[in-house]
Amino acid sequence: MSDKVTVTLNVNGAAHSRTIEPRMLLSDFIRHELGLTGTHVGCEHGVCGACTILLDGRSARSCLMLAVQGEGAEIETIESQGSMAALGRVQEAMHRHHGLQCGFCTPGFVMTITDILRNHTVRDEPGIREALSGNICRCTGYEHIVNAVQDLLRDQEKAT
Repeated sequence: MSDKVTVTLNVNGAAHSRTIEPRMLLSDFIRHELGLTGTHVGCEHGVCGACTILLDGRSARSCLMLAVQGEGAEIETIESQGSMAALGRVQEAMHRHHGLQCGFCTPGFVMTITDILRNHTVRDEPGIREALSGNICRCTGYEHIVNAVQDLLRDQEKAT
């Protein structure tokens, strides 16, 4: 009898099947099984937000989930948002507004901001700050990150 289980996870539009320990965290599956190291692991308690991914379009902490819990879900990681050669619009706004410094927290912020743009109706600065409050940055002081979100929201309103 094997203690391992086979899971199939849909990550960034592609199905990936692996035989894993049932207790493997989703963050570890993403990083170690799939080699998608853009999802960072910071606190391993769900507090810092560095491991944020989108699970069925909503932000989720991948360090708080088992990989088996992702079975059947659509998972998006930072790798789905753009590349060094072609930044996605959230990444471009973060760059334009100097919303990053060391970059460790940036993937989690980008995924959270993507969730905000897709699913939330926040428009004012206090609402943006509240929506971002689950992500910790030790470098920027958040002002530039908030500015990037405000810029993205203005662009989104113009497009509709």
